[in-house]
Amino acid sequence: MGVLWKLEPATAAKHRLYQRYLDAWWPILLQTSQKTGYARPRVTLLDAFAGPGRYEGREPGSPVFILDRLLNHDAVDRMNLSPRRVHLVFIEKDRARHAHLVAELEARFGPVKDLPVRVEVRRGEAGRDSLAVLDELGAWGNPILGIFDSWGSVNVPLGVMSRIAHNRSSEVITTFGPNWFSRREELNADTLDTVFGGRGFWTPADAELRSDERWRVWLHTYRDALRRAGFGFQLQFQLVPRTGQPLYLVFGTGSPAGLKAMKEAMWKVDDRDGESFRDPRTRGAEPDGQLDFFQLAEHSDPDLLELVTQRLVLGTATVEEIGDWLLRETTRWMPKHALKAVRELRGDGAVTLQSPGKLTNKSRISLPAPVRS
Repeated sequence: MGVLWKLEPATAAKHRLYQRYLDAWWPILLQTSQKTGYARPRVTLLDAFAGPGRYEGREPGSPVFILDRLLNHDAVDRMNLSPRRVHLVFIEKDRARHAHLVAELEARFGPVKDLPVRVEVRRGEAGRDSLAVLDELGAWGNPILGIFDSWGSVNVPLGVMSRIAHNRSSEVITTFGPNWFSRREELNADTLDTVFGGRGFWTPADAELRSDERWRVWLHTYRDALRRAGFGFQLQFQLVPRTGQPLYLVFGTGSPAGLKAMKEAMWKVDDRDGESFRDPRTRGAEPDGQLDFFQLAEHSDPDLLELVTQRLVLGTATVEEIGDWLLRETTRWMPKHALKAVRELRGDGAVTLQSPGKLTNKSRISLPAPVRS
């Protein structure tokens, strides 16, 4: 691959997801609270696989759109930006791409030393150098968003993720390109040990499984690794474009609010490329390609109904508990989707209402008792 490359449809869709998420993330962390008058002293964003700054078609790369959307955010006047408070760190391993990124940022924004935020463009390797840069900048003790977004391989040690997980109000996004899943068995076992936290936490994928089943196994394995690293909540999902190859993402956070913000970003993503987000827990319906389609449709998404049924296999639950499970355990679905799904399943005779009276969020729901022959 040369210095620049073509922007793939899945990458373009992923960028829109990042933009939506960051549009919400920045003001939450940087605006002074109206209730307490408190403003966080420092926020750090780490883009550990930064790239050259743009694509062959002149589309902006992640460092460019991250900085542009921050400086031009609707709430920028209330964020109190300063080089002391806001650090953006871009790491790129390749010498030519690093040089191109530096030139691209200066051509777009002028000298980075004159910007109202601190921008560090480092040449280095994500897994080896991320913690050292965060140490140098004094990032610990304040929120960090780590974006580990490579195309071909993710070899970032779990120790890096663990350090970020145990830092307050911090999150990570890890992207697995399609090549990672096709060549994972070619990777050195010691490398996989660093990614997953040890030999006892991963096994080679079963060659008998279909390719889609294998990526489910590996995504689940990595999600479990982030849980062990210290992230209380993890989302795993496949981003499916209308054309081209999919991407696989795992998001780690310690906050239910972080989960909601990421999911809301998914639901807001424009569908002009026909992208959708698949949940590894489901194996049924093909994605429709429009995230808010089922909000307006008469019937619920079949995947949502399947997921609610999967939850009830685990035992009786209230509608509220089902909604909380949808938030924590599924890619797209929010607590608000639980009541409609249960109502539809009840109408079809697929679930039973255990509580008397009207169906509400406090109603207890179970699967019907098996018919005895």
